[in-house]
Amino acid sequence: MEKKRCCVIGATGMVGQRLLTLLHDHPYFEVTVLAASARSAGKTYAEAVGGRWKLAEPMPPEFRDMTVEDASDPLKIAPRCDFTFCAVDMPKAAVKELEEAYARAEIPVVSNNSANRWTPDVPMIIPEINPGHLAVIAAQKRRLGTRRGFIVVKPNCSIQSYVPMLTPLLQFGVKAVAVTTYQAISGAGKTFADWPEMTDNVIPYIGGEEEKSEREPLRVWGEVRDGEIVGVPKPLITSQCIRVPVTDGHTAAVFVSFERRPERETIIDLWNGFEGLPQELELPHAPARFITYFGEDDRPQCRTDRDLYGGMGVAAGRLRPDTLFDYKFVGLSHNTLRGAAGGSVLTAELLYRLGYLD
Repeated sequence: MEKKRCCVIGATGMVGQRLLTLLHDHPYFEVTVLAASARSAGKTYAEAVGGRWKLAEPMPPEFRDMTVEDASDPLKIAPRCDFTFCAVDMPKAAVKELEEAYARAEIPVVSNNSANRWTPDVPMIIPEINPGHLAVIAAQKRRLGTRRGFIVVKPNCSIQSYVPMLTPLLQFGVKAVAVTTYQAISGAGKTFADWPEMTDNVIPYIGGEEEKSEREPLRVWGEVRDGEIVGVPKPLITSQCIRVPVTDGHTAAVFVSFERRPERETIIDLWNGFEGLPQELELPHAPARFITYFGEDDRPQCRTDRDLYGGMGVAAGRLRPDTLFDYKFVGLSHNTLRGAAGGSVLTAELLYRLGYLD
C-alpha cells in the first residue's frame, strides 16, 4: 500500500503528542509536516515542546528534529501532505475558520476539535457506529467548492464511555438515559504535575460537557438526509460531568429505560458481539473486540482496563436491574486514545481504506 503523507496541526499539545506516538511507524501514514502556532514555528519539534512532553511514552525520535511549521498557512503546507489531523487549542470560531481553510486548500481534515461537530454537512464519526455518515462528504465538497478537501470530526471523548453500549440496544426502544461521567484530568490536557489542585479532589463541573453528553449521541445515531446529518429526536438523555483525580480514562455510570425491556443475557451478548466496519476491514487501530463486558463486581477500573486493546477497546460492567430505570451499568473508555487521538487515527484509517483520501 502507498502511504499517505499527513500533517499534524497542534502537534505540540497533549493530543498532538498522542497522535505522533500512534502515527510512529504507521502502516498507512507518514508524518511529513508538524504544524503549530506562530510562536513554535521555525523551531525543531523538541525545542517547541521543551519540557511540556506530557506522555509516559518517549517522544518518537524521528520527530525530534523536524521543523515546526506555522499552522496558519495551509497553502504553504498543502504541497507536502495528503491530509491533516487537527488538534489545536484555539477559540471555536478560529478553529472553524482554520479547518475550512485547509479543506478549501484541498487538504482533507480529520479533526479532534469541537468547532465543526454541529456543521450540518460535517460527519461526526465513531467508526464502529456510524461510518455511513461519511456519505455526506459529497454534499460538503459541493458547499466548499473542493475536489478532495473536506472535514470529518470525532465526537466528545466522554460519550464514548457509554454510547457504544447504548447503540446495539436502540432496537429495544431506549426511552430515557441518565449518565454521570467521571472524567480524567488528561481530558483537560493536564497532568498532576501542572494541575496540583486536582490531587485529592473532585470538581463537579466541566464547562460545556453536559450539553455535549446529552446532544452529541443523538447526532451520532442520526442519518444522512438531503445533504446533511439529521439527528434522532430521542432518547431523552440527562447528564452530569465530574472531573476526578485520574490520569487517563473516562468512567460513566449509566441508567437506561426501554420500551421493550431486553433480558440481561441478551444485552451482554449484544455487547460482546458488537463489531463494526473497522473490525471487518482489520484496520490497524481497530480493537479485536469493540466492547468487552466484565462480570466481576469491581470492574471496569481505570488502572486495569483503560488500556484494553491498546486503549481502543471499550469496557462495560455491573449491568443489573434498577429500582427506577430498567437497568444500570458502568462504562469506561481511554479518553486520549479511543476518545481523542486514537479515535482520530482510526477514522483516518477508515477514510483511507474507503478511498476518501485518494
